Amino acid sequence: QVHLVESGGGLVQAGGSLTLSCAASGNIFRINDMGWARQAPGKQRESVATITRVGSTVYADSVQGRFTISRDNANNTVYLQMSSLKPEDTAVYYCNAKIQGYWELRTYWGQGTQVTVSS
Repeated sequence: QVHLVESGGGLVQAGGSLTLSCAASGNIFRINDMGWARQAPGKQRESVATITRVGSTVYADSVQGRFTISRDNANNTVYLQMSSLKPEDTAVYYCNAKIQGYWELRTYWGQGTQVTVSS
C-alpha cells in the first residue's frame, strides 16, 4: 500500500558527511509531516528532525546546526544532510511520514539504514 525506502547510510569518519534519502510510494493522497529518527544500541529511538509539508523544521538539540532536513514534495522524498558527524551519531536511522491515503491517515516508517561514524 505505502512504502518508504531509505538509502544513503554507510560508514564515515568523524567530521565527514552523509546524506540520507527516503522516498514514499503507494496509495498517497497527501504527505503531511516527514521526519527522521534514530536508534543507537541500548538506547530508545529518538526524533532527529521533522519537516512539515510547507517546510517548517524542528531539530533535536544534539544535531542542531549539523543536520539539515529537506523534502521534495513532487517526488515524495525527504532528505537528511548530515555534516560534522560524530561517533555519537552512530545509529540506525529511520525515516517516517504521516500520510493521508485515500481511506486512512497513518504514520509509516522506513526499514532503517545504518550510519556508523568512526573516530
